[in-house]
Amino acid sequence: MKEYDLAIIGAGPGGYVAAIKAAQHGLKTLIIEKEYYGGVCLNVGCIPTKALLKSTSVYNTMKNAEKYGILVDKDSVKPDWNAMIKRKEAVIKQLVTGVEMLIKKNKVDRIDGSADVVDNTSLKVNGETIKFKNLIIASGSVANELTLPGFEKAKKAGTLITSTEALSLKEIPKSIVIIGGGVIGIEFSSLFRRLGTQVTILQGLDTILEILDKDISKEMTRKLLTRPNVKIETSVKILRIENNKIYYNDKSGKECFTEFDYVLQSVGRRPNLINFGNAPIKLTERNAIQIDDFCRTSVPNIYAIGDVTGKIMLAHVASNQAEVAIENIVGNQTKMNYSYMPSCIYTSPEVAVVGLTEEQVIDLKIPYKAFKFPLAANGKSIADGNTDGFVKVICDPKYGQILGAHIIASTATDMISEITTLMVSEGTIAELAKSVHPHPTVSEAIMEVAIALQDKPLHL
Repeated sequence: MKEYDLAIIGAGPGGYVAAIKAAQHGLKTLIIEKEYYGGVCLNVGCIPTKALLKSTSVYNTMKNAEKYGILVDKDSVKPDWNAMIKRKEAVIKQLVTGVEMLIKKNKVDRIDGSADVVDNTSLKVNGETIKFKNLIIASGSVANELTLPGFEKAKKAGTLITSTEALSLKEIPKSIVIIGGGVIGIEFSSLFRRLGTQVTILQGLDTILEILDKDISKEMTRKLLTRPNVKIETSVKILRIENNKIYYNDKSGKECFTEFDYVLQSVGRRPNLINFGNAPIKLTERNAIQIDDFCRTSVPNIYAIGDVTGKIMLAHVASNQAEVAIENIVGNQTKMNYSYMPSCIYTSPEVAVVGLTEEQVIDLKIPYKAFKFPLAANGKSIADGNTDGFVKVICDPKYGQILGAHIIASTATDMISEITTLMVSEGTIAELAKSVHPHPTVSEAIMEVAIALQDKPLHL
């Protein structure tokens, strides 16, 4: 019977990072994966979505080239959906091959198959029993699906889809209804809108992107509503699907319907639990694996990381949990800190946030001051023709500690790391204001906010 210092179930952004780190620490390591090396993120999530968004962004730029003094025959500029899909698949293949190479390079043993935990020290995969000293469960998550009248029939017909199927449609739809106004739904609305698809977003809550700072939500709603091919309905109740029509009650309670080619369910994800056997692993009230700050489960030698823990379902969170879990396995006591986890939305413009929202600061009764600098006053944004958005920073009024940052900008997802780094290193707006930002850059807006929070803004 084979025995390992560490066995890992799942080879997503958490699992494969844990395997590499464990091997680098000299642990005899096994990784088990039933489907996707690189996980949902690399194969049917983050990466393929961004690849398609890039293609549609290039198409959109070409259609609007006249804005930059370039004359283009707009009728000759057309999207080739099949070519976009092929490019997406090539990107995935390159990255999956890279993950598999890293696993091999670090001499991590690999088994392809579904694993079940037997007890505290063993698991079974493909009929083989494996012994382990430590185990990491990184089995990820699956998309939530609604069970309403007509939904199962529409699913079998292929017109009711999840994000996985949306990435491999055979054609550009003429119309799509997106149930859910969260991050995934808004990204897909951006993708299909650019291609000329009529997009209808049906959101059960009274706003889209409801967990974000209200300034972000309001601005993104305004931007979406001023773009062609997008309709947003909030405070709705989905009723049923009949004959390529989705019926719902609008905010007034009136029954309405919208016709569609496809309905995309974007109503969150849930932990993908495996069979725990006789291992007494506890679950949370939301049916996720319960872990402590060291990523340990209720069984001391069994750890869990990533979406299966139900913490923050983001790839970089899973990777960070992987590093923390390995440090604890090798005896270096390390805790997770979820306070400084950035989150990004790859729309146009992009959104990036870290820390507390202004609403959370108010609810927690924390003294604060905040400032918002519009990109319409930023030189690089004006030169680029991308003046939509702002940089907003919330800080402690006495010491200048940064409590949260919220950015809408063309390069927001790259800009947020500067503030995240400062928060982790316990820096203040004083350091941010003193840090010379090259001109012209969009990141100068961050410096402008810091200066304003200390005294008065320079360029506003």
